[in-house]
Amino acid sequence: MWKALHQLAIPERLYRLCGCWIPWLAALSALLLVIGLGWGFGFAPADYQQGESYRIMYLHVPAAMWSMGLYLAMAVAAFVGVVWQIKMADLAIAALAPVGAVCTLVALVSGATWGKPMWGTWWIWDARLTSELVLLFLYAGVIALWHAFDDRRMAGRAAGILVELRVVNPPIIHYSVYWWNTLHQGSTNLQQTIDPSMRLPLRICIFAFLTLSVTLTLMRLRNLILQLERRRPWVVALVNKGAAR
Repeated sequence: MWKALHQLAIPERLYRLCGCWIPWLAALSALLLVIGLGWGFGFAPADYQQGESYRIMYLHVPAAMWSMGLYLAMAVAAFVGVVWQIKMADLAIAALAPVGAVCTLVALVSGATWGKPMWGTWWIWDARLTSELVLLFLYAGVIALWHAFDDRRMAGRAAGILVELRVVNPPIIHYSVYWWNTLHQGSTNLQQTIDPSMRLPLRICIFAFLTLSVTLTLMRLRNLILQLERRRPWVVALVNKGAAR
């Protein structure tokens, strides 16, 4: 494990590894999104209570899940960066933050779209909705801190500290429906309470959003590595090779 971790700490090796994975993950993401969303929006049966409006679930649930998952991934990266002083971990935080922010925004917008016909309002200061909005502000804060410092090391440290200080927020989002009597519907127990004909396309969408998030994160991580290492010989050689083509 330690050997693999230190191998990933080498910018050139991490850059090339990301490049190997991106095409496969992008293709898998596209395939799963077409199958999952097409099945969910076009062929899954209507809900006996919510009718056709429930179909926004195939967009909302995956986005909400990975808005929390990506933040926890940032917390792991921040811990690695602090304990082992690996600068690639700081770049991972910067790469994950915009992707997580987009997932959070999609979750909030799709949730409001779903909430209007179900609750009769676009927004209410429900515990889960409010904590999800706080998560969006946290992502925005991490992005702002990353761009606030010219020194990348200091920027990474500041962003990592913010992430670690607020790592409690995703668990609050998840358990809010247990801890408080909220308007938001309760847990589906890993989708077990959903009819199987609706559950399978939802799980495909969840996995599709995961692979898409990883793809976008790796693409951004490669760009950040190039920016950080732009004066290194291997980057200069890479640029010259591309220009020669």
